[in-house]
Amino acid sequence: MDAGGQLTSADAVAAERLALTRARRLVVKVGTGLVTSPGVGADPARIAALAGAIAVARAGREIVLVTSGAIAIGMARLGLAERPRSIPEKQAAAAVGQSALMWQWEAAFERHGLAVGQVLLTAHDIRDRARYLNARNTLLALLGFSVLPIVNENDTVAVDEIKVGDNDNLSALVASLIEADLLVLLTDVDGLYTADPARDPGARKLDTVPAITDDITGLVWRRPDNQSVGGMTTKLEAAQKAAASGVPLVIASGRQDDALARILAGEPVGTLFLPRADRLTARKRWIAFAVPPQGRLTVDAGALRALTGQGRSLLASGVVEVDGDFAAGDVVAVIAPDGRSGAREFARGLVNYDAGEVRKLRGAQSRDIERRLGYRGVDEVIHRDNLVIL
Repeated sequence: MDAGGQLTSADAVAAERLALTRARRLVVKVGTGLVTSPGVGADPARIAALAGAIAVARAGREIVLVTSGAIAIGMARLGLAERPRSIPEKQAAAAVGQSALMWQWEAAFERHGLAVGQVLLTAHDIRDRARYLNARNTLLALLGFSVLPIVNENDTVAVDEIKVGDNDNLSALVASLIEADLLVLLTDVDGLYTADPARDPGARKLDTVPAITDDITGLVWRRPDNQSVGGMTTKLEAAQKAAASGVPLVIASGRQDDALARILAGEPVGTLFLPRADRLTARKRWIAFAVPPQGRLTVDAGALRALTGQGRSLLASGVVEVDGDFAAGDVVAVIAPDGRSGAREFARGLVNYDAGEVRKLRGAQSRDIERRLGYRGVDEVIHRDNLVIL
């Protein structure tokens, strides 16, 4: 506290860290580099150490583990020196590696008396609302049986159209799915740095990130890596998804055996990304992050103000451009006029008309809908209840 009794910034950061001690449902994601050795395959010693840390953290808590590594392990077993490029070869490597990966985890957790259950997901399981809810129910049922769910993307069947693409984003979707209290990404680095610490001695690790801004995304640095799909870019994407779901996220080193325990003790380990105060509802989280947009609607300045500042629905009069071929009920991206808001979409929602109908309606007043379509439709192109401001 300062002399006036107000929290200082250091006090506020400490309070945010202390809040993590109350987390009772966690998602922990471990990267390929932590569970494999290049050219060798699975790293049993590292997997055992991670399982031990998770087993200790699980006391009084529920944990879902999201693990990478199946393709890398499959590559080693198939004698592949480079990551496969074709989908069938990736799927073959995943098929060989996934069973070996699960065996390693099962053996490691068995030493701690923990039963595990494998859950393989594709993006289609998350995009389809019924399958999304079924996946949630399965995970919660496993937790109810005191089983530790181990989640991975189902790379043996996934093609580009049904891939999440990386386990950082998958773990954020799982955290949202089960309404977790905390998401921890264990990786080869111990947080987000201002530059690559291996190359820049002046690089500084950020303790806390209140929001994902352009300044934060500009800190991403890359190293050549032939095996890992994710990098800091996907971790920041995961942090954005987690924040919108009201879930704090920590990026920390999985090579520090006590990292998870120290995070849960409220210590300043890794980089903490704070959640949004206005946590989205489960349905809006699904709209915002589980379903990729099937088209884009560019709106005018008046619509931008109405949507972001006044909580209004999107009307046809505010639509100036329509891209894509979407059906009524699909999710579409809403784009600011003239590429404002950083040339990014600022909202996402379920559209009430198909693409052809919206093209006929763009710029129209509500009273003109029947004349343009030949029937009387709803006034809203996207109702505010089905709209998420990103």
